Amino acid sequence: QVQLVESGGGLVQPGGSLRLSCAASGFTSDEYALGWFRQAPGKEREGVSCINEPDNEIYSLDSVQGRFTISRDNAKNTVYLQMNSLKPEDTGVYYCAAYPWFTRSWAMCSGEMSNLLSWGQGTQVTVSS
Repeated sequence: QVQLVESGGGLVQPGGSLRLSCAASGFTSDEYALGWFRQAPGKEREGVSCINEPDNEIYSLDSVQGRFTISRDNAKNTVYLQMNSLKPEDTGVYYCAAYPWFTRSWAMCSGEMSNLLSWGQGTQVTVSS
């Protein structure tokens, strides 16, 4: 069973940066996908950025392109989300997610696979002055 442990959330001023980390374990295949989702107060959860293995294909939400970067360290089984130029509308609980088989990154982030994903516990990101 895939397990995910997140870290790195917090309070930051608009324009600031944060890096989220998610340590993953329990994969039985070399083909899998990892991603970050977020849920703002009163809104539905949305896929922010996803990356798959082995293609290293990346999908990112339009509103975060150029500001957020997803990356992966296979040696540490860890996926990161570097968030720069943060805006108040980026506030929410950020969840790491995993799919233990091959899938396209855009498919994972679409939300249609949500019931098939393993989820982390979530970490709060608050962007406020």
